[in-house]
Amino acid sequence: MLKMSTERARVALNGSTMGTRWSALFFAEPGFDPEPVSEALQAGVDEVDMQMSIWKPDSDLMRLNAARVGEWVAVPSGLEQVLRLGLKIGSASGGAFDIGMGDAVAAWGFGPEAAASERIRAAMVADRVPAHTALEIAGHTVRKSVPIALDLNGIAKGYGVDRLAEILLEHGIMDALVGIDGEMRALGLRPDGQAWAIAVEAPDAGCRTPHSILALQDAAVATSGDYRHWVEVQGRRLSHTMDPRSGAPLKASPASVTVLARSCAEADAWATAFMVLGPDKGAELASKQGLDALFLMRDDAGPVRGLGVGQLFAKEPVAITSQEGT
Repeated sequence: MLKMSTERARVALNGSTMGTRWSALFFAEPGFDPEPVSEALQAGVDEVDMQMSIWKPDSDLMRLNAARVGEWVAVPSGLEQVLRLGLKIGSASGGAFDIGMGDAVAAWGFGPEAAASERIRAAMVADRVPAHTALEIAGHTVRKSVPIALDLNGIAKGYGVDRLAEILLEHGIMDALVGIDGEMRALGLRPDGQAWAIAVEAPDAGCRTPHSILALQDAAVATSGDYRHWVEVQGRRLSHTMDPRSGAPLKASPASVTVLARSCAEADAWATAFMVLGPDKGAELASKQGLDALFLMRDDAGPVRGLGVGQLFAKEPVAITSQEGT
């Protein structure tokens, strides 16, 4: 007589989104059909991309960008949520995180078009109006008080990760690890009762190696850095992170900043804000906000130096275990 196995099987799903890949890892009972879940996950991130992409001329975000100043524009629920969160963190960070940098992102060649000197000069203005003072949201409608181009690259992937997590929960999957391009969110625990292991990547453009390891339970983590996405302009390698104070790529910043938060959208946005603020002001604000953050800096000579904020990263050990209920 054959004995039927009741041990849960590992299920790893993935697909394309936002110019990169999404992933979902969980364990299921024997006979589980992953196809409906995979289709739902793909549909979820496709919806996020269709709402928030600057690469799709017909996205909801680009429709809002094309609207006249003062015109109320209806937006879908997901985009509304991300705009509200972006404005909230923009205000709380003193404008270090600014979703109104679309003109600078495009001018420097981080959008669909190549860098252009005349657009760069136009973006580098001293009196730039931050999005959290230029955008008004009422219900499901949004309007601009000044000409502004919105860009959600510093928060949309994080929100996409949150949607992956929500979709798994809707399918009754309570324990899982989901991610998009290194932004990760953990639900519950592994079948052995252990937290999910997440690597904090070393800021090295040449290879992917872990700097440290997180054990994550019911929390999200995001990293912003200067070593993965850049463009070359007149022989100079420029980071994709824009400085709202100058309308140009950051000239001096940490090599990377990793942030833990309840949602991946929050972690994503705060990681960008702390890159802009730098280790001193960024660490001060992270502490004030009650966030765990790890700043990695390159010294002129020697290894990468770390500055940890919060109980989780206070001593910046090689192996870091997350707080339960973070």
